[in-house]
Amino acid sequence: MNTPPDFVHLHVHTHYSLLESTIKIEELLQITHDFGMSSLAITDYANMFGAIEFFEEANKLGIKPILGCECYVVPRSLSNKTIFDKSRVSHLILLAENQEGYINLC
Repeated sequence: MNTPPDFVHLHVHTHYSLLESTIKIEELLQITHDFGMSSLAITDYANMFGAIEFFEEANKLGIKPILGCECYVVPRSLSNKTIFDKSRVSHLILLAENQEGYINLC
């Protein structure tokens, strides 16, 4: 697979996204490095558990880490659910631009 070097994946799940992916951060970053990609975002579902590991390991390989998260957007609060909410659930990818953004995602 030939991936242009300026291509950046902005929506990737790791093994921290339960039932979504099994790839470990080290393996993901090695593949990214092997393809010659300079940046990568992880957007694990509803958590930031892998952010620090990803950030540190990406920097070791010279890959710019982009931290993010995939969240659900629902029309009501968690305490006010109905059976109809599942049909109106949306996914939202949030990416941190800087340290303040990372803190907000956490």
